[in-house]
Amino acid sequence: MADEILCAIADGIATLTLNRPEKRNAMNSAVLDGLRRYFDELEENLDVRVVVIRGAGKAFCSGMDLDEMSRRQREEADPETGVTAALQRVERSRHPTIAMVHGDAFAGGCELALHCDLRVAADVVRFAMPLARLGIVVPFLLGQKLIEIVGPAAAREILLIGRPFDARRAFEIGMVHRVVPAAEVETATYELARTIADNAPLSLAGMKAMIQRSIVLRERIEHADLDALVTRARKSADAREGVRAMLEKRRPNFRGE
Repeated sequence: MADEILCAIADGIATLTLNRPEKRNAMNSAVLDGLRRYFDELEENLDVRVVVIRGAGKAFCSGMDLDEMSRRQREEADPETGVTAALQRVERSRHPTIAMVHGDAFAGGCELALHCDLRVAADVVRFAMPLARLGIVVPFLLGQKLIEIVGPAAAREILLIGRPFDARRAFEIGMVHRVVPAAEVETATYELARTIADNAPLSLAGMKAMIQRSIVLRERIEHADLDALVTRARKSADAREGVRAMLEKRRPNFRGE
């Protein structure tokens, strides 16, 4: 398994670390594959009671790898292949999951945190869903998760403006459960993880199953027409321009085509 994801297990706590600090832990195909594979392995591990997801270096996760996305756009392939499946695999883990957000969580990185059961954020962290600045549309299932957690009003603010907001604002809208000083985020996260790990395994699995069952109706919502809008945006000239502009650190010139 590639070193893009590191796994360590101690005292009932599994820690998965996104290990691309030079890329601000941007998610490429190897990261997404690693997340799915590790969660498959941890599902059967009776020594694990809770899973912590964190990032190496300064960022939690900056979203999708724009270099890989740009290459896939040139190849006319789906630039976000696998991201929805990987994040849903995280959400459906029988183990409770905690996102330790010590650094910025943008786009897919924000969604990765949202697909964990609990989120602990450092007070210096910024969150953002800047997809409109890239000319793309959030996939329905990922947008649905955002709305489920923060509600329609805050989701409109996050998606339509697309600008970063701080951890305090994230706490105000219910995106994160705890905000602590940066120097204390690791301690706070693992104290929470140990508290969960001390609980009864059958109770934890049962509680998660109950919560998942209570929201299962969302999966019956038809969204083929929205998927078509997502695909159209992904393949648009604006999407190619948005990614190029972000890589070149300039303002994009969108034309609505």
